[in-house]
Amino acid sequence: MKDRLHVFESPAITVTWSRLRCNHVAECIRGLPVVFQPGRRPWVDPARAAVDRVAEVVCRCPTGALHYERHDGGAAEPVPAENVVTPMRHGPLHLRGDIRLVGEDGAELARDTRVALCRCGATRARPWCDGSHWAADFRDEGALGAGGAAPEDPVAPGPLEVAFGAGGPLYLKGRFVLANRRGEERRELGAAELCRCGASKNRPFCDGSHTGTDLREG
Repeated sequence: MKDRLHVFESPAITVTWSRLRCNHVAECIRGLPVVFQPGRRPWVDPARAAVDRVAEVVCRCPTGALHYERHDGGAAEPVPAENVVTPMRHGPLHLRGDIRLVGEDGAELARDTRVALCRCGATRARPWCDGSHWAADFRDEGALGAGGAAPEDPVAPGPLEVAFGAGGPLYLKGRFVLANRRGEERRELGAAELCRCGASKNRPFCDGSHTGTDLREG
């Protein structure tokens, strides 16, 4: 599925929106409805609020569908100090940090600070979550199962590499924190294989259940 970036400009800031990566959690609408207003044309009007406020709300978008570029000398989008992976309740994996997505051949597919990846197996926009977990009635409380490998190097994290191949799990390599939605449980890891078919009994980790599903695409 092809992506298309929609561009919304003001003298101080440009906001871009990816329809493909948006799964309509509405953080932007709740955070700044005067700027982000579905049904209006354009639905994003960054000139309607202070530029600092627009930038702050854009950074709340958990999927990376929204990004900004400032023209007023203000700070660029920050890269979080640590890589954090969170399985959302009945929903996708949210990743924040320095995230690098790669294909089977090792080629970089995307580099971002905010990503939402499907873990129910129903998305039509793999590897991105497109909200299909709602129609698929995916049910998972977001608990942290047993698995993953401890980090080998205690130094500060570099990029978190996320690789995926046809029909298999997500392969994570690099220092990261696996955390539940409220941050009450946190586990430092250096590698993990995470389920993206929705069938694992040890979510968010892969237990090989994808071999009995129709997950075929990368």
